[in-house]
Parts: sequence; C-alpha cells; structure tokens
Amino acid sequence: MKKAILATKVGMTQIFSEDGVLTPVTVLEAGPCVVTQVKTSENDGYEAVQVGFGEIRENLVSKPKKGHFAKAGVSSKRFLKEFRFENAAEYSLGQEIKADIFAAGDRIDATGISKGKGFQGAIKRHGLSRGPMKHGSKYHRHAGSNGAATSPGRVFKGKHMPGQTGNVKVTVQNLEVVRVDVENNVILVKGAVPGPKKAMLVLKETVKKAN
Repeated sequence: MKKAILATKVGMTQIFSEDGVLTPVTVLEAGPCVVTQVKTSENDGYEAVQVGFGEIRENLVSKPKKGHFAKAGVSSKRFLKEFRFENAAEYSLGQEIKADIFAAGDRIDATGISKGKGFQGAIKRHGLSRGPMKHGSKYHRHAGSNGAATSPGRVFKGKHMPGQTGNVKVTVQNLEVVRVDVENNVILVKGAVPGPKKAMLVLKETVKKAN
C-alpha cells in the first residue's frame, strides 16, 4: 500500500459532468493528516506510519498521549491510525498528508463503522420472506424453523436469526474518485460509503482493479 488517508463523512449530493451526466457522490473531508510516529524494522520489527487526524481539546487527552504528540511536535489529534506504507521510511514526524494524494479517476476502498439499527427481526435483518398476513395464518413475521429435532439436535452456525443489526466494520471496495478539492481538503467519491455523517473513514488505494 502506498496511499491512504483518514476522512470524515460530510454527506451525499449529486454533481453534473460537462456532458450533463448526473453522478451521486459522497462528500468526504479528507485530512490534512499529520505523521505522529514512524515505525522501523530496527525498533518495532516492522515498518509503518502512524497518522493523526481531527482536532480535540487538550483536557480530553490523556497524559501519555499528550507526551506522544509532544514528541512528534504536533497538536493533539482525535483519531490515530497506522498504515503499513511500502515507502514508510520516506515519511518524517509532523509531515502532512493531504487530499491531493488521490486524483480524479483513482479507485479506493472506504472502511468505516456502519449505522447501528439496534435489535431487528430476521425479516429486516436478512431480508427473509414473511408468511401470509390473513387472520388464520398464525405465521406472519417468524423466521421459520431453526433446525432438526434430534439429529443433529442443534442450530447450525450462520443461521439467519434476529439480532443486533449494523454498527460493524464495513469496507466498500473499488469506489471511483470523481473530484478532488485540494484547497478545501474535500474528496468526492461516486456512490455511498459506510457510516452516518461525521463518521471517521479510512480511504486506501483499492486492492481490486476495475473490470
């Protein structure tokens, strides 16, 4: 991996190309991130770059983190993330990573925490079909049979059942970067990304190529 950045989700909108084609996009405030630590094979056993993003009040930061930021010579940051860049040795403490690392036409993967929807039934959680809604049916929104009675006498793993929905780590792959506004640190990505507004996202160069 050579390129990655932290971003927050601003919201969704739509833009028109020069030939009048409408494209739905997600607006992401990407960076600027600052390098807070550079890990080396000699000291840490592997090479990586730790970056910080987002401002935070000093009284909300623990003393160990304050010392960590002071050592790097940067202000306190709300989010910290480590990237295993192939060229990690080329980075230095305090160096900024801005939105211009990506350009229009690039393909990226966006990782974030999806919206939590609480405890949901099997129909909403997994899209199962319901039974007849007539009065005599007595089978409306039940998930159905759970399994055999005596053999094997248990519920198989992966059975679609009610439970907690959302609030999990999700990665949407192969998204297209439509536009990059370097001055305002904004990246427009075609389509939707995980999470609500103001959610933190990790943007990386895609591990898959477009078809």
